[in-house]
Amino acid sequence: MEVEMTGNCRELLNMYVGSGKDSCGWKDCKKFPTVLRLCMVVLIGAISIYMFMTGLDQRKLSFKYVHHIIHQQDWKLSCTGNVSSVNFVQLYPHPLTYDREECMCTPVHGFVILSMQRSGSGWFETLLNNHPNISSHGEIFNVKPRHQNLTTITETLDAIYNLDWYSSASKNECTSAVGFKWMLNQGAMEYNREVAAYFERKGVSVILLLRRNLLKRIISILANAYDSVAKPLNGTHKSHVHSHDEAKKLAEYKPIINITHLPENFQRVQEITNDAHHFFNSTHLFVVYYEDLVTNSHSLEEVQMFLGVEPRKLESLQVKIHTKPLSQQIQNWDEVLVRLKGTKFESFLHEDHQTPVQ
Repeated sequence: MEVEMTGNCRELLNMYVGSGKDSCGWKDCKKFPTVLRLCMVVLIGAISIYMFMTGLDQRKLSFKYVHHIIHQQDWKLSCTGNVSSVNFVQLYPHPLTYDREECMCTPVHGFVILSMQRSGSGWFETLLNNHPNISSHGEIFNVKPRHQNLTTITETLDAIYNLDWYSSASKNECTSAVGFKWMLNQGAMEYNREVAAYFERKGVSVILLLRRNLLKRIISILANAYDSVAKPLNGTHKSHVHSHDEAKKLAEYKPIINITHLPENFQRVQEITNDAHHFFNSTHLFVVYYEDLVTNSHSLEEVQMFLGVEPRKLESLQVKIHTKPLSQQIQNWDEVLVRLKGTKFESFLHEDHQTPVQ
């Protein structure tokens, strides 16, 4: 049965072949020139290719990226049989900047050291980096643009845990624990919910490094601030030293501590650390105190086991600066003594302070 076509068919014919016919039937349309049909197929194909390429450009999707994703999935599938029984997430990163080659199935444990300035994190990190299977990349977020918003923080974290971050702490493709130290006032607390969710999603373990004796921490803060201005070591500011002569020189400075709000300042620091413990309690968390690391070698072994590496004796080239009794480190010691006597922070006055203040 012949189907009568409407004016749309006629207009289409006039457009492409300039036909002067007044009507167009189904059989007429079937007689469309073969060449014209081929041209229409080519035209449609060209439009499709253009739309596809435009879509690629809009999504910034490259062949290299697609290959990376596919290859990464292949790696995960091929390495699943090597998963050992541990209580943390094992990652199998596929860096964009190099090839892990024979280490492709070596699992990586991502970690972060959360702490506060002058709490022993620099010394602690040098100990960890003394282990052949640990790489801790330092205080990465001390550069403000890296923690100015959640996007820059996430991009930085992705680079670290995908093994695309390079520093002097980088070792080799088979490193089994990779992380860095992050001060609480560098975005970690401001974006605590998002950061904690990232750590949980990525399987990043958290080491919360605290210092019990906050009075000694204040001495370290004030002395470091003085050194950054005075630069007594040949005009160079050094937060950490590697010789006893340098340590002795820096220890000559004795700060005057403002006692007006000293207990309140201690209280505020404890509130911050308590909040940090609460915010990141949902992650794979390990709390360690600087004082324990100094006096108890077993504490450092526990940290290594927490990171999933074989415990070994670790050493640091850093030399402790403030080793004298507290009474010889503070100019206004008598005032500090009176101010803290009878408060819950009185224990900070004692050299053997080991128990945390509630």
